[in-house]
Amino acid sequence: MDELTKIAYNCKKATYLIEKQHIGEITLREKLELKIHLAGCRVCRIFQQQSTAINRMIKNMVHQSVARNIKLDDKFKDELQHMIDEQLEK
Repeated sequence: MDELTKIAYNCKKATYLIEKQHIGEITLREKLELKIHLAGCRVCRIFQQQSTAINRMIKNMVHQSVARNIKLDDKFKDELQHMIDEQLEK
C-alpha cells in the first residue's frame, strides 16, 4: 500500500489530527495529510464539523462561567477531595 493510500484510508489518524489542530498547530505535512483525507472521507468531515462546534461551545461555557465568577461550593470540593484521597491511598 503506497503512502497516499495509507493517508486516504486512515480515519484514526485524521480524527487525531483534527483534535490536535484544536489544541495547537499541526505541521505542514499533517495539514496536507488531513486535507487529502478529508477530501475523500465524508464521515471525517462531519466529525471535524462536530468537533469544532463542541470545542466552540465548551470555550463559550468556560468564558461565561469566568465572566459570572461561578465557583464550586465547599461541600462539592470536600467530596471531590475525599474521592481523590481515596484513589491515592489505593
